[in-house]
Amino acid sequence: MPILGAALRGVVLSPIVPRGTRSYVFEQIYVVFLVLGTLVGIVVIAYMLHKAYTYRASTRHGDDADRPTVGEIPSGSGGGRKLFVSFALSAIIVVSLISWTYFTLLYVESPDTAADEEPLEVDVVAHQFYWEFVYPNGHSERGTLRVPEDRRVRLTVTSADVFHNFGVPELRAKADAVPGERTDTWFEASSPGTYEAHCYELCGTGHSYMDATVQVMEQGAYEEWYANTSNGTAENGTTADASAPIASAAGV
Repeated sequence: MPILGAALRGVVLSPIVPRGTRSYVFEQIYVVFLVLGTLVGIVVIAYMLHKAYTYRASTRHGDDADRPTVGEIPSGSGGGRKLFVSFALSAIIVVSLISWTYFTLLYVESPDTAADEEPLEVDVVAHQFYWEFVYPNGHSERGTLRVPEDRRVRLTVTSADVFHNFGVPELRAKADAVPGERTDTWFEASSPGTYEAHCYELCGTGHSYMDATVQVMEQGAYEEWYANTSNGTAENGTTADASAPIASAAGV
């Protein structure tokens, strides 16, 4: 098993597999499927039009004796070589696409081997009907998740009551919040900005209002904000005034 794991890790780190933020990786998957699907569609439609033109009904081709009829196996096809080639090419394309997607998703699920910096770890706790974010120094904040730009953020998601689902669509991060269990997801934002997080599991009468804000800050601004947090709870973007070191807690 260690040998297999090392081999898989080597494939994942190869240049063929896209690496970067979740948004970038999923964008590359979309582009590959779009391009490949378009090419296959063009080939199939072009071949269909070619055959339709070749065997079209006309005065010159109307009663040819060698025209294939319904249910007849065409002769002179080279002993099935065309059929074999088409199946072989289809198999190669499908297997290659599945393999590439599999190893790409392996990176998405476990990017630790590709990261040079320790991730910022934040606990996400779901409540009816709000999100609570707990930072490494014990500081807890409701409704707003603050993170630095260009740094991987690892979220450990759980629930204090019923089933929820935490998701940030623009950052392609999503995880179930299950009472008594912990699930992980991660994201990395390449530039400062504000994103919306939502609950994607019907959790009660206030489900539609269970939103949160993900605020991506410049590194210096985040360090300054984090230094002024403490082991306390803040709501709606307000923070405590006590200070706490960030070198050990945030790994900055």
